[in-house]
Amino acid sequence: MIAIGILCYPLFVKWRRDRIMAKQFPKSWLSIIESNLSIYKSLTSEQQKELLGYIQVFLKEKQFIGCLGLQITEEIKVTIAAIACLLLFSDRKTYFPNLRSVLVYPHAYIVNELIMNSYVVEERRVARLGESWTRDQLVLSWEQIQQDVLNWKDGHNVILHEFAHQLDQEDGRAEGVPILARALDYGMWKQVMSAEYLQLCDRVENGQKTILDSYGATSPAEFFAVATETFFEKPNQLHQKHPSLYELLQRYYRLDPRQWQN
Repeated sequence: MIAIGILCYPLFVKWRRDRIMAKQFPKSWLSIIESNLSIYKSLTSEQQKELLGYIQVFLKEKQFIGCLGLQITEEIKVTIAAIACLLLFSDRKTYFPNLRSVLVYPHAYIVNELIMNSYVVEERRVARLGESWTRDQLVLSWEQIQQDVLNWKDGHNVILHEFAHQLDQEDGRAEGVPILARALDYGMWKQVMSAEYLQLCDRVENGQKTILDSYGATSPAEFFAVATETFFEKPNQLHQKHPSLYELLQRYYRLDPRQWQN
């Protein structure tokens, strides 16, 4: 019976999610999306329908927790879900399986961070706008989200960044390599990502201007997250300056954000 239950569970989950996706989408939620996701009206009707379905499942399965007195509203939940679910178009349909709770602070929050300098471990208090944990939580700043909503084309988006980390961490490791559809894809991923990452590190070290945010030179994991932000927010520039990287992300996300640009 246990074995049968294990085998049947994925079918049950799919059935339950299909039922959720088939429900009528609340008008109040749609109004929030049209206000806070500037690219929504540029999506095809099929993409819009698909995205709304993803959002309904996401909101049903994930818990939202307000921190430092922040009251979680429909706008906060729907805005986060709408942007995060842009990363689900590639038929993975796993809905960030490691994630259980989204913690939302009203603004940047302070954490204690251990930093090693010359073999000396130092504890510092640093301000953060978001972070993704390999276990079951993701943290975001609502103030930063509001800024990102108003500046979609600036290449910075804390939701896209942290949820890209969730994709990367799905196998339990944060190394800039998410789970890919085919085993053959990993070779091309390594080739393109390694070359692009090293190029960014070199440009940052030499003080050269880049389309990709310099924070991407921190590590391969941060490079993937930064590249994802740039792919969605500056697709034309990324394709022009880094065509191989753009095409790799286009195959992975199965979207072409250039079609959304006016």
